[in-house]
Amino acid sequence: MAGVTVSEGGSGGRRALDSDINMIPMIDLLMVTIAFLLVTAVWSQMSRIEGSTRVPGPDPGVDPPVQAKVLHVDARPADRFVLSWRQGNVVVSSTDVARQPGALAQAIGKEWHTSGQHTSPADALHDEAVVHVADGAPFAEMVAVMDAVEATKRPLAHGQGPAFVLTLATQ
Repeated sequence: MAGVTVSEGGSGGRRALDSDINMIPMIDLLMVTIAFLLVTAVWSQMSRIEGSTRVPGPDPGVDPPVQAKVLHVDARPADRFVLSWRQGNVVVSSTDVARQPGALAQAIGKEWHTSGQHTSPADALHDEAVVHVADGAPFAEMVAVMDAVEATKRPLAHGQGPAFVLTLATQ
């Protein structure tokens, strides 16, 4: 058991007295105190609120990020397809394609070669294409439009792959 021996030497013929002081309660109290101080130090850091004098809004020294161009393939018109490159809500360019066999895949490939952003084989990113179809469109038509988008291939470091990441939007 942990303890401290205290000896009192007697003078004048008295016998020496040995007594033990138990140190375990003192060590327990010390450990609880240290734990309490550590926990309160962490809590005081967590309750701190960071504040600054900056006002909300865009930083005047930083340019806003440029949005990537996205190819939108609209299959809703009955007589044609509409291919449009958009940056956010702004239409950069638009092309009408007649509904003829093979015309859509050829037009998408041509659009990607002229306006695609990720054409380098070293570029790991893909351009994005959004296919818009009507709610009641037949499944075979949706698949044909998606196949036309996927038909455009791009060179990659290990072969060929799709030029677009495809998203389907119905309305």
